[in-house]
Amino acid sequence: MMSRSRAGFSGFLAGLVAGIAMSFAMLLLAWVFQIATPLVILGDRLSVFISPKPFFWIMGRVGGYNHLKQLGVGSSMLGQILVGAIGGMVYGIIRRKRQQHFGYRWTFLIFVALPLVVSAILLWPVLGTHYGGMPIDAARLISLLGLAISFLLFERVLVLGFDFLTSRGHEETAASPEFSPHLGRRAFLLGMLGLLFAGGGAAIARKLFRIATFSYDGTQYKGSDVQAITPNNQFYCVTKNVVDPRVDGGLWHLEVTGLVRHPHTYRLLDFKSMEMIDQETTLMCISNGLDAGLMSNAVWRGIPMADLLEAASPLPGADRVRLHGVDNYTDTVPFQKAMTPTTLIAFKMNGAELPDRHGFPARAIVPGYFGEKHVKWLTRIEVTKADAKGFYETQGWGPNFIVPTRSRIDIPYNESWIKIADAAKSVLVKGVAFGGDRGISRVEFSSHDGESWDEAKVDYPGTKLTWALWSFNWEPDGVDDYTLVVRATDGEGKVQEFEEDRAFTSGITGFHKVIVHIFA
Repeated sequence: MMSRSRAGFSGFLAGLVAGIAMSFAMLLLAWVFQIATPLVILGDRLSVFISPKPFFWIMGRVGGYNHLKQLGVGSSMLGQILVGAIGGMVYGIIRRKRQQHFGYRWTFLIFVALPLVVSAILLWPVLGTHYGGMPIDAARLISLLGLAISFLLFERVLVLGFDFLTSRGHEETAASPEFSPHLGRRAFLLGMLGLLFAGGGAAIARKLFRIATFSYDGTQYKGSDVQAITPNNQFYCVTKNVVDPRVDGGLWHLEVTGLVRHPHTYRLLDFKSMEMIDQETTLMCISNGLDAGLMSNAVWRGIPMADLLEAASPLPGADRVRLHGVDNYTDTVPFQKAMTPTTLIAFKMNGAELPDRHGFPARAIVPGYFGEKHVKWLTRIEVTKADAKGFYETQGWGPNFIVPTRSRIDIPYNESWIKIADAAKSVLVKGVAFGGDRGISRVEFSSHDGESWDEAKVDYPGTKLTWALWSFNWEPDGVDDYTLVVRATDGEGKVQEFEEDRAFTSGITGFHKVIVHIFA
């Protein structure tokens, strides 16, 4: 009978290789079939339980959102490999004691059925994720199938690997039954198999890394070259995903469901015959800083969301609309806001199909609300009661999601040094102002930290739903340090202000200030 130490070592090694094989399978399913796996969706599941303040603290400690996402995926992968190795060690010790009572039925129940049930319970809210655009209910089944395949591979590699290591060969010596040349050779061969799985997993991981969101997540649009209409490839971008969806238009559906009399499912071809409208609308992220560029403007083409909601006949009690993306992102808007003619389901952006990173084939456009409400890769419109919450709402963002009036100085840059000879005539100051869905009626500039104000020129007034571009030819009084400030007045006559009681989770308010040094 094999010793306990040999059984533990054999089980540990077999579990380690099985954990690597399982991770390889998950990466392969994600790459080839765009199936969501715990490597990614575990982060989505856990992040809603972390409130914004500690979430930002963690991001700061690890070096930003992209690093946090990479750390999360890496930790998930290493964690499940380690758990697999420990599970294998326990399995080996138990096998040593109860060999005749530990057949395939038990290993299947413990290493396949039980993890599948536990994963289904814990991950159910995020199992509807599918990066190719599969409808939510079908995506749940596909995700569970992917988990079952991965767990089954783990179980088979563990059992076969353990049997391979512990079966006695004629060359095994009685003098060293625990760690004989026989065990050493077999451990080497099993380790080589683990390296093959690890190498394959690393190759797939590199391919996924190349298409990951790290190269563009956090894209900002600001500076001297800001245009009235933001080019698609420069439009600001924020995403929770490690790899964004690349939706197959043939798979994609848009469901209208919930508190409606007539639920309906639309395919992409159904929208080709519908009359669409063009609407210029500016989007801004809720975490956009006073000096940041997480704000952009585009012309969106789509249909009013109200058209689909009216066709579905909402039932009494309809108070909110929850929007679902294929990446399992959700958010809610008031039902009346969803019924507003300017709330769109957009299919084009600046005359082109929506880029993948901006929500192909369809996204929501909800003027006047922060960017998180403009759900990308839209796949379900669910009419709900008042208590419905979305991804970031559950995390603790809000409660106010209406964009406050904001303005920004794009040039000159903060801490600029300008020679007085260059400033003899004037210094061009310019930037943007945004009033949500209220428009901008006036922009004012101050070179004395707000002690006095001059009216700036609005070069591009935009519409009620867009930003405005402004400029001012500033003539400095002489050599000195100046604090430049801008403020805007929205289309309803309300002047931009600092709201002291407004939490950062509802978007910060205040005034953008730029320090400029005029020297001789």
